[in-house]
Amino acid sequence: MNQSSSRATPLTLKVIQDEHGALAAMLRTIPLLLAEQRRRGVLPDFGALRAMLFYVDEFPERLHHPKESLLLFPKLRARAPEIRGVLDKLDEDHRRGEHAIRELEHALLAYEMMGEARRAAFEEKAQHYVKCYLQHMEIEEREILPLALKVLNNADWAELDDAFAANQDPLSGHAPPEDYVLLFQKVLAALPAPLGLGPSLA
Repeated sequence: MNQSSSRATPLTLKVIQDEHGALAAMLRTIPLLLAEQRRRGVLPDFGALRAMLFYVDEFPERLHHPKESLLLFPKLRARAPEIRGVLDKLDEDHRRGEHAIRELEHALLAYEMMGEARRAAFEEKAQHYVKCYLQHMEIEEREILPLALKVLNNADWAELDDAFAANQDPLSGHAPPEDYVLLFQKVLAALPAPLGLGPSLA
């Protein structure tokens, strides 16, 4: 029997799933907010959108993805070589992630500076970014995490748990570091209830 089958769900899986859930909920609100603002014929709250995109750049891109690529994925490549092609694709997504979020931030700046002429371009990029990100997380949830639970052992999980326990992503329920408090106040104010403090879009 695999050692992992005899222990509780590893902390690493809980951290990844909690961060995926919070990030997916936030990402899904972006197209909804943009559609509502277009329907009402008003410009978006650019400050709120900047805060949300900056959050993605600061937390998932710099904390979540590197630990998957540098710690979790190499263990899976060693234990389950049949999944290498999927892991290679996910790693490539991670490598492109920083460039993709910067492109989206630039498109938002262009919309803010140039007005309606750049609205459609930003909305299109935002839709594409959200779709690709959600697909990426879905593959990890469907294929990678269940496989990890099957093939990794207690020693693997102990090492991973030590690393992932330090993530402390405020959007998944942790208190933000002092220098991020204002950022997360802006993010939560922009997000609709129940995820944030803004009015529901229902």
